[in-house]
Amino acid sequence: MAVAAGLARHVLVYRTVTEGTAQGDKGRAAVTMGADLGRGGRPMRLGGFMQWMLPYGAFSAANWLAMYAMRHFHEFGTTREQLGQIAVNGRRNAALNDLAVYRDPLTLENYLAARVVHHALRALRLRRPCDGSTAVIISHVDTAGDAPHPVVRFEAMGTALRGRPSWDQWDDITTFACRDAAAQMWSRTDVKPADVQTAQLYDGFSFLALAWIERWASAARAKAALPRRRHADRARRAAPAEHRRRQLSAGRLHGFGHMHEAVLQLMGRAGARQVTGGRG
Repeated sequence: MAVAAGLARHVLVYRTVTEGTAQGDKGRAAVTMGADLGRGGRPMRLGGFMQWMLPYGAFSAANWLAMYAMRHFHEFGTTREQLGQIAVNGRRNAALNDLAVYRDPLTLENYLAARVVHHALRALRLRRPCDGSTAVIISHVDTAGDAPHPVVRFEAMGTALRGRPSWDQWDDITTFACRDAAAQMWSRTDVKPADVQTAQLYDGFSFLALAWIERWASAARAKAALPRRRHADRARRAAPAEHRRRQLSAGRLHGFGHMHEAVLQLMGRAGARQVTGGRG
């Protein structure tokens, strides 16, 4: 936005994550914020949606996203096996990435036998902490000829957020921020989902990937002609299954790993995991 508005010619965008080693050998700190004491040893007063979550032991995003997934199960007949396929596919693609945390094969049977974190989520549906740094340079288009390698051009962006910015107050909790951002992005381009060869969709939890596929591919939802149980399968087929740096296996870099992979793919520099056709 700074480049488009003329405020800068070049912008360095970076992210460094140390979630893999920051906790050392002591384990990670508790996420039970409600147990912290305020001044004078009195319990802290919590506002917002946390006041409704913490009393019931819903301390983390894994709990909150699981509730979204359960609502999706209820409305569309989605199954745990279908979410499991997202994790299995992510591991298959991570095997082609030398920097991935987990590269060993994963079967649906292995996945379903993994430790249960929540009724809707097993351990292998959750993002993998890791260490890493990512940096990209965004420049004005008229500098493209000076670059030492092929450049990636932005076609459209979507940043809209028209619903309530809350975990629990969306009008439809089977989708959330991705709904408005995706709609705005598609409104700004003539490109269609069928034109896209590779998609890097955020997958901090497997349900997030499903939600993004549905919104990204504009898949039919509640009024779909297909039986409800087949809804998630239809959404998955509507988008290219080329998620090469999934957080579920490759490691969580707060979305910057996806951006890095997208740039490599569009430059044709992804090596063994390069999508056939190279660009787009």
